[in-house]
Amino acid sequence: MDTAPPPNRVIVIGAGFAGLSAATQLAHWGYDVTLLEKNSQAGGRARVFEAEGFTFDMGPSWYWMPDVFEKYFAQFGKQPADYYDLVRLDPSYKVIFNAAESVDLPADLPGLKSLFESMEAGSGARLDEFLRQAAYKYQVGIHDFVWKPSRKLSEFISLKLLYDVARLDVFKPFSSHVRKFFKDSRLLQLVEFPILFLGATPANTPAMYSLMNYAEMTKGTWYPLGGMHEIVRGMVALAEEKGVKVLLNQNVLNIEVENGLARRVVTEAGIFEAQVVVAGADYHHVDSQLLDPAYQNYDQAYWDKRTMAPSSLLYYLGVNKRLPRLLHHNLFFDEDFAIHAQEIYETPRWPSKPLFYVSAPSKTDPSVAPEGSENLFLLIPVAPGLTDDTETVREKYYNLIMERLEAYVGEPIRPHVVFKRTYAHRDFIQDYNAFRGNAYGLANTLRQTAILKPSLKSKKVKNLYYTGQLTVPGPGVPPSLISGLVVARELAKEYPK
Repeated sequence: MDTAPPPNRVIVIGAGFAGLSAATQLAHWGYDVTLLEKNSQAGGRARVFEAEGFTFDMGPSWYWMPDVFEKYFAQFGKQPADYYDLVRLDPSYKVIFNAAESVDLPADLPGLKSLFESMEAGSGARLDEFLRQAAYKYQVGIHDFVWKPSRKLSEFISLKLLYDVARLDVFKPFSSHVRKFFKDSRLLQLVEFPILFLGATPANTPAMYSLMNYAEMTKGTWYPLGGMHEIVRGMVALAEEKGVKVLLNQNVLNIEVENGLARRVVTEAGIFEAQVVVAGADYHHVDSQLLDPAYQNYDQAYWDKRTMAPSSLLYYLGVNKRLPRLLHHNLFFDEDFAIHAQEIYETPRWPSKPLFYVSAPSKTDPSVAPEGSENLFLLIPVAPGLTDDTETVREKYYNLIMERLEAYVGEPIRPHVVFKRTYAHRDFIQDYNAFRGNAYGLANTLRQTAILKPSLKSKKVKNLYYTGQLTVPGPGVPPSLISGLVVARELAKEYPK
């Protein structure tokens, strides 16, 4: 193999959304890019598997912020429709407050206002004002702030940005912000639910993140026919069109550093010379396991102090009958959210009475299940770092939430389950080297925002960059897409083609 890499050869580790995004952008600009993926298919947490005629998305199931995907593909003269077909869900989703009370969230804003008004007098008008403020946060947050590499404070020091920070409510908690508008406990649950995706309680999440409500309520909830992995297939196709070499089953063992420069990436299958390296795999794993200690950005004490977003206990179920009472997305808020949140963030333990989520994509897409059957994906948010992830624990929670699900739908489900697979902490660690078995990355708390997140650039290895859900801008599919583009821009400034 060559003793020196050819000019502008970039090795990207990890073919999740961030790695694919970075690799595609760099190849578009003319870099020689090789993308190394540990698993047998690309996508990271957004992988897919088939069993008994069912097609299961393994991770992300919500398609929000369609404008971010449109902007991503537009950078390459493409659009999402070139790779997958989107449908807008209406109702957007269902929230179950108890076995007797549930609401379906209309996709149109007038319908949503009417729903709010029916639950709390005057809340329809207050929703308008809440969304007006959230629209500004979305515009500034998604089109400006999240594109900052957050490498130095001076990026944020300008009169306009200081003015924006004040209006963005960066230093106000989300929980107190929403209570200025709504009092009914059910409305508070509806408005606070997207915060679950950010990995912190509403009390510890900046009010800036009402931008999530704006995205959900005005831009809609969508679904790519065939499943969320269709996005990955589209991104891989685009990457390869741009010349990215996507290599699967490449478990990285080591990043070899010489004179402060990453020179080679060593996998179980081979050695890859590099001029620049972009790590899109788990940041903690790369930093602590793939580099010699002298080149690590952060020590273990630093990582132990990070607040992680939740892990997830997942169930993939194939059911041989239809379940009429379910929608595509169903949120079971039939237990106390405060108790569940405490058991995730404050006193980490397996939850006593968990909230949970059920996705039934077969409601929208007949291709993901045999005729007359239902494809179910069940998720319980749980604390990261729980070590007793045993089959006994998984079975206990399966029966616990299935009892509540069966009570809601009014018919037995468990006798009709023809396929079942579980997934939790030890699987996240085995498949993704996920720090503490996390599912979503680093929590978006005030103390872990912007320059307070792990840096996208190594402080000790001049040509090593990081991207993904443990660095800027944060967890979620759209932020991960953006993260890859942000790191590509930084790399191109320092290593121009």
